[in-house]
Amino acid sequence: MAQQQYQACIDACNACADACDLCAASCLQEQDVKMMARCIALDMDCAQICRLAASYMARSSEFAAAVCQMCADVCDSCADECAKHQMAHCQECAQACRRCADECRRMAGMAQPGQGASTGAGAHAH
Repeated sequence: MAQQQYQACIDACNACADACDLCAASCLQEQDVKMMARCIALDMDCAQICRLAASYMARSSEFAAAVCQMCADVCDSCADECAKHQMAHCQECAQACRRCADECRRMAGMAQPGQGASTGAGAHAH
């Protein structure tokens, strides 16, 4: 039931993870791989957290909103890095990351109001 509510975000996360995997693999084929090191590292981080976020949403985890907020932050960083490179795979990855960040923020905003009272102070260790 909740999975259907989050399906657009799950789909965006899965598409972003796939775009990041393709980007990382393509970056490894570039002439100057060292120049692409940060892009590759962020692609791997982003793909991992996108799959984690999709998994948390699919099982309606109480921590899905928090994971999605972190996913949006990682997607933003990955998009910013990929956007610096002119290769089509980097530009396509940047677009997928931005779509995913938008969906994750929307989802986190939807989920948090109902969660805030139940998680209380235990949700943050500030």
